[in-house]
Amino acid sequence: MAGSILGNIFRISTWGESHGKAIGVVVDGCPAGLELSEVDIQPFLNRRKPGQSIYSTPRKEDDTVEILSGVFEGKTTGTPISMIVYNKTQQSKDYSEIASYYRPGHADYTFDAKYGFRDYRGGGRSSGRETIARVAAGAVAIKILNQLGITFTTYTKSIGNISIDYEKFDKDEIFNNKLYMPDADAAAKAGEYVVQMTKEHDSVGGCVEAIIQGVPAGLGDTVFEKLDANLAKALMSIGAVKCVEIGDGIAVSTMVGSENNDGFTLTNNSHITKISNHAGGVLGGMSDGSDIVLRATFKATPSILKTQNTVNKSNEEIEISIQGRHDPIVVPRAVVVVEAMAGITILDALLQNMTATMAGIKKFYQ
Repeated sequence: MAGSILGNIFRISTWGESHGKAIGVVVDGCPAGLELSEVDIQPFLNRRKPGQSIYSTPRKEDDTVEILSGVFEGKTTGTPISMIVYNKTQQSKDYSEIASYYRPGHADYTFDAKYGFRDYRGGGRSSGRETIARVAAGAVAIKILNQLGITFTTYTKSIGNISIDYEKFDKDEIFNNKLYMPDADAAAKAGEYVVQMTKEHDSVGGCVEAIIQGVPAGLGDTVFEKLDANLAKALMSIGAVKCVEIGDGIAVSTMVGSENNDGFTLTNNSHITKISNHAGGVLGGMSDGSDIVLRATFKATPSILKTQNTVNKSNEEIEISIQGRHDPIVVPRAVVVVEAMAGITILDALLQNMTATMAGIKKFYQ
């Protein structure tokens, strides 16, 4: 199966299924000498693991990571880093019935159309549980980026039609509520909404926003390796993401040029900066030194108890009600996934940029 590898220099390959023995990732291209252990990875996985609140699946997993290779005496060796998380509480019997029909909103039909076969246990390879591997790899990338002064603020921007009020934005509030919203009032309203939809046997979607600070100007390339294009690809590869925005995103379609353009100015030390940031930190496919602002919009969880129409493998029209353990909303657990994928993409662009000029190459080798 193709499509499980991402990156050019900092390169990740994920593997495993929701109800297989384990989920894992191999990270290649990580520089040698980075202090790294499971203690660096686990906090990221804890942010996405299931069973932490009424807003997530009741499936209980420790999601404990183990580093198998690429680290010696507490530091990376420059060789591939392999990490594994064992599945411990999978209940495959919950999914035996769906082997005979196609669930609306899932990859069941498309998997059969492509391969003539699918792992129906919890979605198999297309399950949201695959994101464990991405988060583990992202934790490595973000540790490197943090040492270079690049930081991430990632949170839930909206759930359903309930959005945060930026005038009430409180960064410290993000980890004070299980929805990861930086607005306590919005979090309370959104929580009530999710509970109500769950009672109605339905599910909810939402939007994750990330602000990446400290990214130097000049990362990315024109045409096919644009930084914003690669960020969009990375985020769109997350299951349930249906839209990615950079900067003002969709709103630019209603703006005239004089509103959308970001004027340039000089700081007190003659450093070039922008007056505004409608572009979201990327111009011409390259970072411009401003904060990179991006958003990923997630659809509602497709596995719901509410009756839905579908077709079975005998070409019969049927009605179904999906059983099992499912998230009423994936957004809160996806916040760290968005952060991880953005981190992987930014680091890869940073490493590629090291060979962009002769001056840079000479500085390294001389």
